[in-house]
Amino acid sequence: MIKACFSEKYFADTPTASMRKLPPIAEAARKAGYAELVDPGFIEPDKLRRLHDPAYVEAFLAGQEPRASQQGWPWTERIRDGVLAMNAGQLLAARNAIQHGIAANVAQGFHHARYSGGGGYCTFNGLALVAQEFPELKVCVLDCDEHGGNGTEDFTRRLPNLFNLTINGNRYGCDSSERSVCVTLAPVTHCFEVYLAALHSGFERIVRWGPDLLIYQAGADPHINDPLGSLGMTTEQLFWRDQEVFRYCREVRCATFFVLAGGYQEPIEKTLVPLQLNTFRAGYETYFGLTPKADS
Repeated sequence: MIKACFSEKYFADTPTASMRKLPPIAEAARKAGYAELVDPGFIEPDKLRRLHDPAYVEAFLAGQEPRASQQGWPWTERIRDGVLAMNAGQLLAARNAIQHGIAANVAQGFHHARYSGGGGYCTFNGLALVAQEFPELKVCVLDCDEHGGNGTEDFTRRLPNLFNLTINGNRYGCDSSERSVCVTLAPVTHCFEVYLAALHSGFERIVRWGPDLLIYQAGADPHINDPLGSLGMTTEQLFWRDQEVFRYCREVRCATFFVLAGGYQEPIEKTLVPLQLNTFRAGYETYFGLTPKADS
């Protein structure tokens, strides 16, 4: 099974589905036989102080407003604890990917957090965190969320081993540079070949970068029914996207782990759970080629 980092601490009653969706998705992946859930514990705050403005980190840890709520939600202890657990999951998922080829962290947003603070429902940039904590590795983020990874792009200017490729429907302030490429597309519902062409062109760029570890942001918010989406992907197209990413990573033998990233539909169990369970399915079938034994 795919080793997937998750703990009950990941849950918080957020205004958006962001952290509320994580327990039902994790449980669905476990029951389907795709995932073995692994508790990562909590991250050491000093790692976050090295990544972000230390004053921002301290404000978030202590609940000091307004910076504690800079990501867009009213601060709570549950949100704080969930964020600390999910960032620990980033580092454990990286180690699991290096050991097993594929892994997961059942986590939501990271990619809008910049050095100076959070934004867009992202508190700390757990993608850049991996590059910081594994300086000997070339770390590439393949960001297929609806929104561009502007925070990750910011960190490519600070971390020389971090690369960012974002294919999105909303640039979210992204530009492009030598180690951060932004591709913004119009709706692809009736012309999915355009998205696949962008993805394959992105693979060529990733080959030139030559990463040791790839982090896949498998956002569900490009879905046609997502309230924050514009790309208009059908359920089948999202699954096709996931298959293409995992096939590429396996073919080039690049250690890979994925995170759930965006997805804002309600009710969660009828919308987001099937969509993001499909990402687990695509990864499982690509890497293991088996029919899993479902749990009760």
